[in-house]
Amino acid sequence: MPANTIHLVRHGEVHNPDRVLYGRLPGFGLSELGTRMAATSAAAWKDSGVDVRAVVASPLQRTQESAAPWAAAYGLDVRLDERLIEPTNRYEGQPPGFTKRSVRRPTEWPWIANPWRPSWGEAYESIANRMLAAVATAWESVDGGDVVLVSHQLPIWMVHRRLAGEPLWHDPRKRRCDLSSITSLQRVPDTAAGRFTEVGYADPAADLRGSAVDEGAV
Repeated sequence: MPANTIHLVRHGEVHNPDRVLYGRLPGFGLSELGTRMAATSAAAWKDSGVDVRAVVASPLQRTQESAAPWAAAYGLDVRLDERLIEPTNRYEGQPPGFTKRSVRRPTEWPWIANPWRPSWGEAYESIANRMLAAVATAWESVDGGDVVLVSHQLPIWMVHRRLAGEPLWHDPRKRRCDLSSITSLQRVPDTAAGRFTEVGYADPAADLRGSAVDEGAV
């Protein structure tokens, strides 16, 4: 018997005083508020009786730190899965407004040549494929119960759009994937391809977000 539900959890607020796009850069851990956000989401699921059997995280610092309260709440170890990681991005280390600045930098024009792919980083199609592969692995990794996958905003949003049948290119300002939010998936029964569907979205840390300084550079 496989899992019942897969929960895609976004990490909490990151300590990012210079407001840069941190991407895969090392050294970007959670802020104090981000730690509380992660704990709030984990407590909400634990208190509601959700039976989590495994916790898996992207290998980046902020996701491992966000996974820690989930693992502690359920007495589990945090497993790592590279497929849950943030996409590559040529603009790592730059403050917001980077694509607009590229218009004035001819050497960077190839980076903005195809925003539908996008040309500045990993292709949306690649992100969606690896994320759904990680979801499928998680689904088969337990004998009943639920699995928590702690990842990043864009990878989770790619799963949402793929399962909703929407184009993967999108306006980053309109992503519905807030800090420490939870997007839940289940497998559609009686389908040959074993297709997944989104069954819920929760935002347990919403009350804390008013104090957030960093919600991810776009």
